[in-house]
Amino acid sequence: MSKGVEVETSERHGRRYASTGSPWEPIVGYSRAVRTGQTITVTGTVGLGPDRKFAAGAAGAAAQARRALEIIQAAIEALGGKLTDVVRTRIFITDISQWEAVGRVHGEVFGAIRPATTMVQVAKLIDDAALVEIEADAIVLHGAGSL
Repeated sequence: MSKGVEVETSERHGRRYASTGSPWEPIVGYSRAVRTGQTITVTGTVGLGPDRKFAAGAAGAAAQARRALEIIQAAIEALGGKLTDVVRTRIFITDISQWEAVGRVHGEVFGAIRPATTMVQVAKLIDDAALVEIEADAIVLHGAGSL
């Protein structure tokens, strides 16, 4: 699922970090994901494509959600986790009338996992073309949670 997502990892202060090279990471000073012990926290992730563009049109929100989840999966896996470790997601959407299309994409990925999930409408995201942003939290129980 994580096609076209490059993830760079590092370790500092007893934590592991994942970066996906987002243009906002160095400006804002954050990492795509951070692992401390058994917990992986993935920051708000928009569906920026490998070409640094957002999908648009009628299917834009669903396509952006799909891409955001690909990036999230790549970050979690780079830090030793799996999608099945995800216990919570938060979905921010600029047009709540698109909830079902975005929800279906989320369901394709998490339907069998069933994390706690919230979806809320927001006025705007970091880029005018961004329609969806997703966060995820995972607890890694396999491998005894070691770094």
